Amino acid sequence: MADGHATGRRTRRTPKPLDRTRLNDLALHYVARFATSSGKLEFYLKRKLRERGWDGEGEPDIGGLVQRFAEKNYVDDEAYARMKTGGLLARGYGARRVEEKLRADGLGEGVRAANAPDEAEAREALFAYVRRRRFGPFRIAPVGEGPEAAHKAREKQLAAILRAGHSFDHARRAVEANSERELEEWVAEALD
Repeated sequence: MADGHATGRRTRRTPKPLDRTRLNDLALHYVARFATSSGKLEFYLKRKLRERGWDGEGEPDIGGLVQRFAEKNYVDDEAYARMKTGGLLARGYGARRVEEKLRADGLGEGVRAANAPDEAEAREALFAYVRRRRFGPFRIAPVGEGPEAAHKAREKQLAAILRAGHSFDHARRAVEANSERELEEWVAEALD
């Protein structure tokens, strides 16, 4: 029954080592497919060099290539940081998680500081997170839940909110809110 012509494994062709043209083509292909920062592009190119090796003249100028791409606006760290920050805040992540993500993506201190969420944005993100996860006033307690189980649920909610990057004071405020209206008013205070 087995086909005599079919092989159990395909042999993978080893990719050619990179030269200046191939490195530039890889970078162009990457920035065309993905919104990226200069740090992520540099990391990607260094990884490809490790995997494939270098066959060009002299040493590869990855920093120069990334800088040229930034000058041509193929890579825009400010726009990337605004996009990432907006996306993370919309999903309910806090300032600490936003900072960690921007740092991991290779963005500089100035760009990270310029895109750090203010108090109003942090509160709105917390509200979105709490509502989505059904924490605090959005939680529907099981029938017959005792005080010990309620306390344990509250501690778990606090831990999850802290992991999402929010401050302890904000997390406690959200979990201890008595009603959705109270939490909405607290968020609105920061907008004024």
